[in-house]
Amino acid sequence: MSELSDTVRALERKQGEWDGVMGAKTSLLIFSDGETPSALRGARVVDGSATAELLQRLYPGWVLEPDDGTTLVEATYPPDGVCYAASFSGVDVVCDRRLMSLRPSSMPEYLLEASGRGRVFFHAMHSVSDALTFAVWENGRLVRSLSLSPDSGIVEDIGAPYDFEAPYWAGEHPVEPVPEWGDDQPPYPLDFHPLELGEEALRAFAGFVLEGYPSPADADPDEVPLNGYRVTDPNGPDPAELRAEMQQRAAAMHRHRVLRFEADGTITAV
Repeated sequence: MSELSDTVRALERKQGEWDGVMGAKTSLLIFSDGETPSALRGARVVDGSATAELLQRLYPGWVLEPDDGTTLVEATYPPDGVCYAASFSGVDVVCDRRLMSLRPSSMPEYLLEASGRGRVFFHAMHSVSDALTFAVWENGRLVRSLSLSPDSGIVEDIGAPYDFEAPYWAGEHPVEPVPEWGDDQPPYPLDFHPLELGEEALRAFAGFVLEGYPSPADADPDEVPLNGYRVTDPNGPDPAELRAEMQQRAAAMHRHRVLRFEADGTITAV
């Protein structure tokens, strides 16, 4: 039954690639003593007190309220104002959408030092914009940072690429046109799809993938539990309230009118 379940999950994650659309989104920090994949494979019970202490260092002075938890596969892109986090033996995982606005080279030191572990891995990926940012720090030193998207190009490229990046930079994974879109498609602005490379980075430093086939050595993100917290800056607006206000304003705006020129020269609103 376990093997069947693993196969079904793999097929579900692969479905996005079959459809020509990748849908993964991430915004996470992983602190580890070096070997995150092996640590996450055995991560089944959250150390609640260690997690709370970590969050107090990550969000000094902020209000932390317990919320519903979930598993890692569902936690990588939390709702506004919510953080999913867990401390295990050898590894700490933090998922918070607010992290996406950070550029690795300007990451605040208190975030990097919050766990006290030697390696920090940052991964932010968004399927709507095909944007990817990932970075690795070893003992406080930034050794690799890559941030790119089709619209912005390469925003940051620091340090030597890892081996798993080489085939992408060598042009071995070009983005093929989608047949259903016709023959007049402009070429993809980058030599490879950022989300495909993002999955490789996720596997290399987090030990799991969200889309594509899991390997036998991968951790199962469906089995890794994370606690949920509502995190609020007492000196700033609540993200969920901000989003609700923006949606209300958008709904109150007048819709654009579509105009049609008639044969007699008159203009009619459609």
